[in-house]
Amino acid sequence: MAFFDLSIDELYQYKGSSEEPSDFDSFWLNTIKENNHKPEAKYNLIQTHLKFFDVFEVSFLGYNKHTINGWYIAPKNSDKLTCVVQYLGYGNGRDFPISHIVFPSAGYSVFVMETRGQGAEDGNGASTIDPEGYGVHADGFLTKGILDKNDYYYKRVFIDALKAIEAAKEHPSTDKIVINGSSQGGGIVLAACALSELSNIKIDAMIADVPFLCDYKRASTITDTLPYNEIVRYCKTNRDKENIVFNTLSYFDGAFFAKRAKAKALFSVGLMDILVPPSTVFAAYNNYAGEKSIEVYTFNGHEGGDNYHIEKKLDFLSRL
Repeated sequence: MAFFDLSIDELYQYKGSSEEPSDFDSFWLNTIKENNHKPEAKYNLIQTHLKFFDVFEVSFLGYNKHTINGWYIAPKNSDKLTCVVQYLGYGNGRDFPISHIVFPSAGYSVFVMETRGQGAEDGNGASTIDPEGYGVHADGFLTKGILDKNDYYYKRVFIDALKAIEAAKEHPSTDKIVINGSSQGGGIVLAACALSELSNIKIDAMIADVPFLCDYKRASTITDTLPYNEIVRYCKTNRDKENIVFNTLSYFDGAFFAKRAKAKALFSVGLMDILVPPSTVFAAYNNYAGEKSIEVYTFNGHEGGDNYHIEKKLDFLSRL
């Protein structure tokens, strides 16, 4: 794929195409208040073939006290550790523990949160359901509940993500907290980082790789690939709903969450990424309120820096 977006100089100036809702903060503060319950995390140690790691099946109470499942993996018999809370890519399940041993191999614990309702197609399956669903929507998750911000799918996911941080903090081995994710996971990171600020919950750093869920209007008009094309499909059929759709999405825009996020941050972007256009990543990066850096992978698409970037992330973590 050749370059198709703004020039690199323009990318570093771009801050998004949508107007922030005047009640953005009050909407999220009310949502947090409505979900002020404890996560009541349960850690069940299980036997695996991973001889050098302790592996726990995890469950906790997310949005509206719905049960969210995941993994907690740490070096065996470890004491206080930095915990990396891991959010997953679009459609992925939590997979097997062996898929999440990079951070534990480097001396960190990892708390993997399943994304409600996802995982039937990728990631070797999943077990967290989404008990709520509203109205007609295009295939996928981007338009689920799209006609009302209070019913929108990612409202539930983002509160789940906040509760995952609280659940990770409940583990006795947890010291510092870092939140990490790629693509959809990166978009969830931006939301969770901002909601942590609004909730006065401390996190020490965040890592957002090629973050999805930013600057929806531009994304859905500059690329015709999925998942953003779900929005196009919906609006193509529901011609009179366009304004409602993008008004709802404005409450879930990573570029607006970024303005409220202050933890030390590492971003990444692929300049040939047709799934998550680079300008949408820079909309979040340029708005980010905290100390930040970005790794730019000029000739890469949605894979970004791949394993090369994992080394960058481990270096970032080592300097916290």
